[in-house]
Amino acid sequence: MKRVKKIEKGLLDFIINAAKSSHPNEFAGVLRSEKDRISEVMVLPGTYSSERSAVMKLHTLPIASNACGSVHSHSSKRAKPSEADLNLFNKLGHVHIIIASPYNENSWSAYDKSGTEINLEVVEIESRRSLDKKFREDFPDEFFEC
Repeated sequence: MKRVKKIEKGLLDFIINAAKSSHPNEFAGVLRSEKDRISEVMVLPGTYSSERSAVMKLHTLPIASNACGSVHSHSSKRAKPSEADLNLFNKLGHVHIIIASPYNENSWSAYDKSGTEINLEVVEIESRRSLDKKFREDFPDEFFEC
C-alpha cells in the first residue's frame, strides 16, 4: 500500500468535530486512504470510549478496508502517544493521528507506527456536490427525469 502524506481538509474538520462532540470521552476510528491521501474515518462497531481511553474491536475491520492507520482524541492538551497508543500503532497501518483539547486545526499531530512524529499536508479537494454538478452539466436535463 502506498504511504499517505496528505489528509483531506474536510476529513480533518470531521475529526475535529467528532472529538469535540465526544468530549470528555475519547473519540477513535480507523483511517482509510484513497491514492496518496487520508480520505475517510471508519468508526468500528463495538468501539468503547471513556474519559481515559477508547477501545476499538479491530476484528470488525472489513477485509478490503484500505485502512492506513488510526485516529483518536485525548481530552488533555497533550497530543503525544501513550504506551497503549504505541501498541495500537504497531497493529494497524502506518499513520496515526492524535487530536487533543481544544480540538482545532493546531491541536493534532500525526505519527508513524513507531511513534515518531510525521508531517501530513492538509489538502482541499473538490466537494462531491461540485463534482455532481459538473457531471450533470455534461447531460441534458431530460437524462435525469424519471
